[in-house]
Amino acid sequence: MESLSERVERLREQIRYHDHRYHVLNAPEISDAEYDALYRELVHLEESHPQLITPASPTQRVAGGVSPAFGTVGHSLPVLSLGNVFNEGELRAFDARVQGELGAAAPVPYVVEPKIDGLSVILSYAGGLLRAAATRGDGITGEEVTANVRTFPSVPLSLPAGSGIAHLEVRGEVYLPRAEFARLNREREDAGEPVFANPRNAAAGSLRQLDPQVTAARRLRAVFYEIRQLAGRRPAHHHESLELLDELGFATPESRLVAGSDEAYAVVREWEERRHQLPYEIDGAVVKLDDLAQREVLGETSHHPRWAVAFKFAAEQAATRVLDIVVQVGRTGVLTPTAELEPVRVGGSTVSRASLHNEDLIRERDVRIGDRVIIQRAGDVIPEVVGVLKGERTGSERVFTMPASCPACQGPAVRAAGEAATRCVNPHCPAQLLQRLIHFCSRGAMNMEGMGPAMLEQLARSGLVKDPGDLYFLTREQLLGCERTGEKTAGKLLSAIAVSRQAGLARVLFALGIRQVGQRAAGQLAAHFGSLSSLMRASPDRLQEVPEVGPRTAQAITEFFSRAETQELVDKLARGGVRLELERDARAGSWDGLSFVFTGTLEGMSRVEAQSRVEDKGGRVAGAVTAATSYVVAGPGAGSKLDRARRLSVRVITEAEFLRLLTEE
Repeated sequence: MESLSERVERLREQIRYHDHRYHVLNAPEISDAEYDALYRELVHLEESHPQLITPASPTQRVAGGVSPAFGTVGHSLPVLSLGNVFNEGELRAFDARVQGELGAAAPVPYVVEPKIDGLSVILSYAGGLLRAAATRGDGITGEEVTANVRTFPSVPLSLPAGSGIAHLEVRGEVYLPRAEFARLNREREDAGEPVFANPRNAAAGSLRQLDPQVTAARRLRAVFYEIRQLAGRRPAHHHESLELLDELGFATPESRLVAGSDEAYAVVREWEERRHQLPYEIDGAVVKLDDLAQREVLGETSHHPRWAVAFKFAAEQAATRVLDIVVQVGRTGVLTPTAELEPVRVGGSTVSRASLHNEDLIRERDVRIGDRVIIQRAGDVIPEVVGVLKGERTGSERVFTMPASCPACQGPAVRAAGEAATRCVNPHCPAQLLQRLIHFCSRGAMNMEGMGPAMLEQLARSGLVKDPGDLYFLTREQLLGCERTGEKTAGKLLSAIAVSRQAGLARVLFALGIRQVGQRAAGQLAAHFGSLSSLMRASPDRLQEVPEVGPRTAQAITEFFSRAETQELVDKLARGGVRLELERDARAGSWDGLSFVFTGTLEGMSRVEAQSRVEDKGGRVAGAVTAATSYVVAGPGAGSKLDRARRLSVRVITEAEFLRLLTEE
């Protein structure tokens, strides 16, 4: 028993340490799967030996902590975490316990929701207005983050006047969409800053910014899934609570009402298969008892409710060997080390390389050539090395050293003071040119269909294209001189180039690849200045009048347009017939007053691109379906928003119909 006691206490110390790293410092050292294994072992030992349970055990309280950087808010009710299950058998055992305690003879109704990997937040409304927002913290006390949460477009600042609700408290999840996570990390790499390990860390770090303008620039989203307190009408079922939240203007998660564990497990499996098609990261699904009166019967422990459980998906990790570490050159000159791996299956696909981001990360994790490592795959983002199996080292492993020169042009590689990135400072580096061309022609930028990396590499290598402006002076004869390019292919490329001339000012700005300027900022800059010439003349103070532009972004824009090569490129684009002014025709503002809600998977464009296209025409994108919604665009996997649209007789269209609307005059 003495040895068992020591093991229990050691587990508690480890869990407390990792709770603090995860919830307070936003710097986890182990994967969720490793943490879950520690926690489950402690639960098992305490259940088997109740005499070892102490009030200070992590199993006897809600995990978490409060950062000293923020004021504190005491929660009106404890904010509990969820118990976990990991397989079908454990889910059935949960269901059997629920049925037994309720004395139910028929399958029990549940609501199944995706478990979004973000940060819990509690909102309080009084007099119909948002009064306070707080993080979960330790479940009893949270961090006051009202000013930051008010920057979220998905959070109502007031409740509808006719709702009849004076006081409301809701719980939701703050998250960073996949596309925004990728954009943010690209910008941080370009700026020489450390990248975020995962969307959850990025969301937590963004929500806890002391400057709300920084939070606003991170484009966080939030969904709300629980009414904690309500003065006025009171739903009897959870699915009705979600409908009420929708009516009040809150974004709610996709959800399914099911009967019994068989149907619940089928939905869980479906979401596990679809997890990479969703616009946000999920690490499982939540199964909740639908009947709120039955929830009162089951009650809760000090740690979690007895009426809900989180089904955690298997971690998308695998062990493999680092064969080599190679350095790739990005469009801004950043040298990014990448691990070449023994191919291994992770998350349904074969992985042969993984990002190492920068030299500091390699040193911090002590990754060496020849090491056995743990890699983790998160959606469409390139897999990354999250751990090293140091116990399997043989002594033959080699330490990686960042090169002193660019591997593409042999120019000097420089690491500026205070930056994590090493850069090639040669503006004529062929690798940088190729990456700039690829970005310029990409779908989110000038959208030159068919102008892919292989073709662009040929054009650059031959000297026909020295910057993106040269693309607009290519001839049919020059294209026919490229490998595997016939009359038909050359014609399609010339047509794509011609169409791109009318892509619009916002796309041109994004295509130029200015550091810190993503798609949304490009759109706002275009709308504010109206022409590229006006933007180029703008002072840093004028640039900062644009909501997405802070001091660093303004400096990056000013520096970019001050370069002689940039001015030469802009002149070349103008001579090539590219439209560099905001189009002000009959279509501008034609969607004024129209609102769109997207649900399910978009297959032809990202959610960010779809929102940008709607806003370009004067419309707006909402997170919830109401009677005032103009269109619901439904793709594969559409859930409760589609059901609500049909109940409210809101027009539902497919993605193809949405694209046709975009092209109409």
